[in-house]
Amino acid sequence: MALPDPTAPMAASPARDALSLPAAPLQDGSFGLPVVVDQVALARLYGEPLFAMPRDLYIPPDALQVFLEAFEGPLDLLLYLIRKQNFNILDIPMAAVTRQYLVYVDEIRATNLELAAEYLLMAAMLIEIKSRMLLPPKKVAEGQEAEDPRAELVRRLLEYEQIKLAAHELNRLPQFGRDFLRAQVFVEQALQPRFADVSVHDLQDAWRDIVKRARLVQHHIISREALSVREHMSIILRKLQGRKFLEFEDLFDTSRGMPVLVVTFIAMLELSKEGLLEVTQAEAFAPIYVRLAYTPV
Repeated sequence: MALPDPTAPMAASPARDALSLPAAPLQDGSFGLPVVVDQVALARLYGEPLFAMPRDLYIPPDALQVFLEAFEGPLDLLLYLIRKQNFNILDIPMAAVTRQYLVYVDEIRATNLELAAEYLLMAAMLIEIKSRMLLPPKKVAEGQEAEDPRAELVRRLLEYEQIKLAAHELNRLPQFGRDFLRAQVFVEQALQPRFADVSVHDLQDAWRDIVKRARLVQHHIISREALSVREHMSIILRKLQGRKFLEFEDLFDTSRGMPVLVVTFIAMLELSKEGLLEVTQAEAFAPIYVRLAYTPV
Protein backbone atom coordinates (compact mmCIF):
# COMPACT_ATOMS: atom_id res chain seq x y z
CA MET A 1 0.00 0.00 0.00
CA ALA A 2 1.50 3.34 -1.04
CA LEU A 3 1.87 6.01 1.62
CA PRO A 4 0.73 9.56 0.86
CA ASP A 5 3.44 12.06 -0.04
CA PRO A 6 3.85 14.42 2.90
CA THR A 7 5.19 17.15 0.58
CA ALA A 8 2.21 17.04 -1.79
CA PRO A 9 -0.32 19.85 -1.32
CA MET A 10 -3.57 18.77 0.26
CA ALA A 11 -6.96 20.07 -0.75
CA ALA A 12 -8.57 22.21 1.86
CA SER A 13 -11.78 20.92 3.37
CA PRO A 14 -14.19 22.76 5.66
CA ALA A 15 -14.26 19.86 8.12
CA ARG A 16 -10.44 19.79 8.37
CA ASP A 17 -10.24 23.57 8.74
CA ALA A 18 -12.85 23.42 11.47
CA LEU A 19 -10.96 20.74 13.39
CA SER A 20 -7.43 22.12 12.95
CA LEU A 21 -5.97 25.12 14.70
CA PRO A 22 -2.82 27.09 13.86
CA ALA A 23 0.48 25.44 14.73
CA ALA A 24 1.78 26.15 18.21
CA PRO A 25 5.10 28.09 18.26
CA LEU A 26 8.10 26.38 19.90
CA GLN A 27 10.76 27.96 22.10
CA ASP A 28 13.18 28.43 19.17
CA GLY A 29 10.59 30.35 17.16
CA SER A 30 9.68 27.46 14.80
CA PHE A 31 6.28 25.83 14.57
CA GLY A 32 5.59 22.21 15.59
CA LEU A 33 2.61 19.93 14.92
CA PRO A 34 -0.72 21.72 14.62
CA VAL A 35 -3.08 21.62 17.54
CA VAL A 36 -5.75 19.17 16.33
CA VAL A 37 -9.03 18.52 18.06
CA ASP A 38 -11.08 15.29 17.61
CA GLN A 39 -9.00 13.90 14.72
CA VAL A 40 -7.72 10.34 14.43
CA ALA A 41 -3.92 10.19 14.78
CA LEU A 42 -1.84 8.27 12.24
CA ALA A 43 0.35 6.82 14.99
CA ARG A 44 1.68 7.46 18.49
CA LEU A 45 5.32 8.10 19.26
CA TYR A 46 6.28 7.88 22.96
CA GLY A 47 2.62 8.42 23.83
CA GLU A 48 2.25 11.54 21.68
CA PRO A 49 -0.14 11.43 18.67
CA LEU A 50 1.19 12.02 15.15
CA PHE A 51 -1.28 13.60 12.74
CA ALA A 52 1.10 13.85 9.75
CA MET A 53 3.92 11.74 8.33
CA PRO A 54 7.34 13.00 9.52
CA ARG A 55 9.45 14.57 6.76
CA ASP A 56 12.77 13.10 8.07
CA LEU A 57 11.58 9.47 8.43
CA TYR A 58 14.58 7.11 8.06
CA ILE A 59 14.32 3.32 7.90
CA PRO A 60 17.65 1.46 8.20
CA PRO A 61 18.32 -0.95 5.33
CA ASP A 62 18.63 -3.93 7.72
CA ALA A 63 15.46 -3.12 9.68
CA LEU A 64 13.62 -6.03 8.04
CA GLN A 65 15.21 -9.31 7.04
CA VAL A 66 13.33 -12.14 5.36
CA PHE A 67 14.83 -15.64 5.31
CA LEU A 68 13.36 -17.62 2.44
CA GLU A 69 15.31 -20.79 3.26
CA ALA A 70 16.06 -22.03 6.77
CA PHE A 71 18.49 -24.93 7.23
CA GLU A 72 18.89 -27.22 10.20
CA GLY A 73 22.66 -27.54 9.84
CA PRO A 74 25.57 -27.82 7.40
CA LEU A 75 24.45 -31.17 6.02
CA ASP A 76 20.99 -29.78 5.36
CA LEU A 77 22.50 -26.86 3.41
CA LEU A 78 24.77 -29.16 1.39
CA LEU A 79 21.91 -31.49 0.55
CA TYR A 80 19.80 -28.52 -0.52
CA LEU A 81 22.51 -27.21 -2.87
CA ILE A 82 23.02 -30.65 -4.44
CA ARG A 83 19.32 -31.44 -4.93
CA LYS A 84 18.49 -27.93 -6.18
CA GLN A 85 20.94 -28.21 -9.08
CA ASN A 86 20.25 -31.93 -9.72
CA PHE A 87 23.81 -32.98 -8.99
CA ASN A 88 24.61 -36.66 -8.65
CA ILE A 89 25.18 -37.17 -4.96
CA LEU A 90 27.66 -39.97 -5.73
CA ASP A 91 29.70 -37.64 -7.96
CA ILE A 92 29.57 -34.22 -6.32
CA PRO A 93 31.25 -31.32 -8.21
CA MET A 94 33.17 -30.04 -5.21
CA ALA A 95 34.26 -26.75 -6.83
CA ALA A 96 30.71 -25.51 -7.56
CA VAL A 97 29.21 -26.78 -4.30
CA THR A 98 32.05 -25.35 -2.19
CA ARG A 99 31.76 -21.94 -3.88
CA GLN A 100 27.98 -21.73 -3.24
CA TYR A 101 28.39 -23.01 0.30
CA LEU A 102 30.98 -20.32 1.15
CA VAL A 103 28.70 -17.60 -0.23
CA TYR A 104 25.96 -18.67 2.19
CA VAL A 105 28.43 -18.88 5.10
CA ASP A 106 29.62 -15.33 4.41
CA GLU A 107 26.02 -14.12 4.61
CA ILE A 108 25.26 -15.71 7.97
CA ARG A 109 28.61 -14.61 9.45
CA ALA A 110 27.47 -11.02 9.09
CA THR A 111 24.36 -11.60 11.21
CA ASN A 112 24.98 -14.58 13.51
CA LEU A 113 28.56 -15.44 14.32
CA GLU A 114 27.65 -18.28 16.72
CA LEU A 115 25.55 -20.00 14.05
CA ALA A 116 28.32 -19.58 11.48
CA ALA A 117 30.85 -21.50 13.61
CA GLU A 118 29.23 -24.87 12.83
CA TYR A 119 29.02 -24.03 9.13
CA LEU A 120 32.67 -22.93 9.08
CA LEU A 121 33.73 -26.40 10.26
CA MET A 122 31.96 -27.98 7.30
CA ALA A 123 33.46 -25.33 4.98
CA ALA A 124 36.95 -26.35 6.13
CA MET A 125 36.07 -29.98 5.39
CA LEU A 126 34.87 -29.07 1.88
CA ILE A 127 38.05 -27.14 1.15
CA GLU A 128 40.13 -30.09 2.38
CA ILE A 129 38.24 -32.49 0.10
CA LYS A 130 38.63 -30.11 -2.83
CA SER A 131 42.39 -29.85 -2.18
CA ARG A 132 42.80 -33.64 -1.92
CA MET A 133 41.04 -34.06 -5.24
CA LEU A 134 43.58 -31.74 -6.91
CA LEU A 135 46.45 -33.90 -5.73
CA PRO A 136 47.40 -37.07 -7.64
CA PRO A 137 45.77 -40.18 -6.19
CA LYS A 138 47.75 -42.49 -3.95
CA LYS A 139 49.18 -45.63 -5.48
CA VAL A 140 47.19 -48.74 -4.67
CA ALA A 141 47.61 -52.39 -5.47
CA GLU A 142 46.44 -53.71 -8.79
CA GLY A 143 42.71 -54.50 -8.94
CA GLN A 144 41.82 -51.94 -6.26
CA GLU A 145 40.27 -48.53 -6.77
CA ALA A 146 41.79 -45.40 -5.30
CA GLU A 147 40.00 -44.01 -2.28
CA ASP A 148 37.63 -41.17 -3.18
CA PRO A 149 38.06 -38.17 -0.80
CA ARG A 150 34.30 -37.54 -1.12
CA ALA A 151 33.29 -41.00 0.11
CA GLU A 152 32.86 -40.05 3.79
CA LEU A 153 30.90 -36.91 2.91
CA VAL A 154 28.63 -38.84 0.54
CA ARG A 155 27.96 -41.46 3.23
CA ARG A 156 26.97 -38.78 5.74
CA LEU A 157 24.74 -37.00 3.22
CA LEU A 158 22.90 -40.22 2.28
CA GLU A 159 22.32 -41.10 5.94
CA TYR A 160 21.10 -37.59 6.70
CA GLU A 161 18.72 -37.64 3.72
CA GLN A 162 17.22 -40.96 4.84
CA ILE A 163 16.69 -39.66 8.37
CA LYS A 164 15.18 -36.42 7.05
CA LEU A 165 12.74 -38.28 4.80
CA ALA A 166 11.75 -40.59 7.66
CA ALA A 167 11.16 -37.58 9.93
CA HIS A 168 9.02 -35.99 7.23
CA GLU A 169 6.90 -39.14 6.93
CA LEU A 170 6.48 -39.32 10.71
CA ASN A 171 5.45 -35.67 10.81
CA ARG A 172 2.72 -36.39 8.26
CA LEU A 173 1.07 -38.85 10.65
CA PRO A 174 -1.78 -37.46 12.78
CA GLN A 175 -0.46 -36.21 16.11
CA PHE A 176 -2.36 -35.82 19.36
CA GLY A 177 -2.85 -32.17 20.21
CA ARG A 178 -2.04 -30.96 16.68
CA ASP A 179 -4.39 -32.87 14.38
CA PHE A 180 -6.88 -34.39 16.82
CA LEU A 181 -7.90 -34.37 20.46
CA ARG A 182 -8.91 -37.25 22.69
CA ALA A 183 -12.60 -37.21 23.59
CA GLN A 184 -13.43 -37.82 27.22
CA VAL A 185 -16.92 -39.03 28.12
CA PHE A 186 -18.00 -40.22 31.56
CA VAL A 187 -20.06 -43.40 31.39
CA GLU A 188 -21.83 -44.66 34.48
CA GLN A 189 -20.79 -48.30 34.96
CA ALA A 190 -23.07 -49.14 37.87
CA LEU A 191 -26.30 -50.91 36.92
CA GLN A 192 -28.09 -49.82 40.09
CA PRO A 193 -29.57 -46.30 40.09
CA ARG A 194 -27.71 -43.74 42.13
CA PHE A 195 -29.77 -41.73 44.58
CA ALA A 196 -28.88 -38.40 46.01
CA ASP A 197 -27.33 -38.41 49.48
CA VAL A 198 -29.67 -37.56 52.34
CA SER A 199 -28.80 -34.30 54.04
CA VAL A 200 -28.63 -33.94 57.80
CA HIS A 201 -31.54 -31.46 57.81
CA ASP A 202 -33.85 -33.88 55.98
CA LEU A 203 -32.96 -36.62 58.45
CA GLN A 204 -33.68 -34.27 61.35
CA ASP A 205 -37.07 -33.32 59.90
CA ALA A 206 -37.99 -36.97 59.42
CA TRP A 207 -36.98 -37.70 63.01
CA ARG A 208 -39.12 -34.81 64.31
CA ASP A 209 -42.13 -36.22 62.47
CA ILE A 210 -41.60 -39.59 64.15
CA VAL A 211 -41.34 -37.90 67.56
CA LYS A 212 -44.53 -35.92 66.98
CA ARG A 213 -46.42 -39.06 66.08
CA ALA A 214 -45.05 -40.83 69.13
CA ARG A 215 -46.26 -38.07 71.44
CA LEU A 216 -49.81 -38.61 70.23
CA VAL A 217 -49.68 -42.13 71.59
CA GLN A 218 -48.32 -41.75 75.12
CA HIS A 219 -48.80 -44.00 78.10
CA HIS A 220 -48.50 -42.90 81.71
CA ILE A 221 -47.23 -46.24 82.93
CA ILE A 222 -43.84 -45.74 84.50
CA SER A 223 -41.68 -48.81 84.05
CA ARG A 224 -38.02 -49.51 83.60
CA GLU A 225 -37.12 -51.44 80.53
CA ALA A 226 -33.62 -52.59 79.59
CA LEU A 227 -33.14 -51.78 75.92
CA SER A 228 -30.23 -53.08 73.86
CA VAL A 229 -28.94 -51.21 70.80
CA ARG A 230 -27.44 -54.43 69.40
CA GLU A 231 -30.80 -56.18 69.71
CA HIS A 232 -32.57 -53.42 67.79
CA MET A 233 -29.83 -53.50 65.18
CA SER A 234 -30.67 -57.16 64.60
CA ILE A 235 -34.40 -56.32 64.47
CA ILE A 236 -33.80 -53.71 61.77
CA LEU A 237 -31.67 -56.11 59.71
CA ARG A 238 -34.39 -58.78 59.93
CA LYS A 239 -36.99 -56.27 58.76
CA LEU A 240 -34.92 -55.36 55.73
CA GLN A 241 -34.10 -58.93 54.67
CA GLY A 242 -35.91 -59.86 51.48
CA ARG A 243 -36.87 -56.25 50.74
CA LYS A 244 -35.27 -53.80 48.36
CA PHE A 245 -36.40 -50.71 50.24
CA LEU A 246 -38.22 -49.85 53.44
CA GLU A 247 -39.61 -46.43 54.20
CA PHE A 248 -37.93 -44.61 57.07
CA GLU A 249 -41.14 -44.38 59.09
CA ASP A 250 -41.86 -48.11 58.86
CA LEU A 251 -38.76 -48.90 60.95
CA PHE A 252 -40.28 -47.39 64.05
CA ASP A 253 -43.09 -48.78 66.22
CA THR A 254 -44.70 -45.69 67.76
CA SER A 255 -46.89 -47.78 70.04
CA ARG A 256 -43.88 -48.88 72.17
CA GLY A 257 -43.06 -45.44 73.44
CA MET A 258 -40.29 -42.90 73.19
CA PRO A 259 -37.42 -45.01 74.66
CA VAL A 260 -37.85 -47.72 72.03
CA LEU A 261 -37.96 -45.09 69.26
CA VAL A 262 -34.72 -43.50 70.48
CA VAL A 263 -32.94 -46.85 70.72
CA THR A 264 -34.22 -47.87 67.26
CA PHE A 265 -32.96 -44.60 65.76
CA ILE A 266 -29.55 -45.07 67.42
CA ALA A 267 -29.43 -48.64 66.09
CA MET A 268 -30.17 -47.39 62.57
CA LEU A 269 -27.37 -44.80 62.83
CA GLU A 270 -24.92 -47.45 64.04
CA LEU A 271 -25.80 -49.73 61.11
CA SER A 272 -25.33 -46.86 58.69
CA LYS A 273 -21.99 -45.99 60.32
CA GLU A 274 -20.77 -49.58 59.95
CA GLY A 275 -21.78 -49.58 56.27
CA LEU A 276 -24.56 -52.15 56.65
CA LEU A 277 -27.39 -49.74 55.78
CA GLU A 278 -27.90 -47.12 53.11
CA VAL A 279 -30.22 -44.18 53.70
CA THR A 280 -31.37 -42.77 50.34
CA GLN A 281 -33.70 -40.12 48.99
CA ALA A 282 -34.66 -39.73 45.32
CA GLU A 283 -34.95 -35.93 45.44
CA ALA A 284 -35.50 -33.03 47.80
CA PHE A 285 -38.56 -33.34 50.06
CA ALA A 286 -39.12 -36.91 48.83
CA PRO A 287 -39.67 -39.83 51.21
CA ILE A 288 -36.56 -41.28 52.84
CA TYR A 289 -35.88 -44.98 52.29
CA VAL A 290 -33.59 -47.43 54.05
CA ARG A 291 -32.07 -50.49 52.42
CA LEU A 292 -29.38 -53.05 53.03
CA ALA A 293 -25.94 -52.07 51.73
CA TYR A 294 -25.12 -55.71 50.95
CA THR A 295 -26.91 -58.64 49.36
CA PRO A 296 -27.55 -61.41 51.92
CA VAL A 297 -26.51 -64.93 50.94
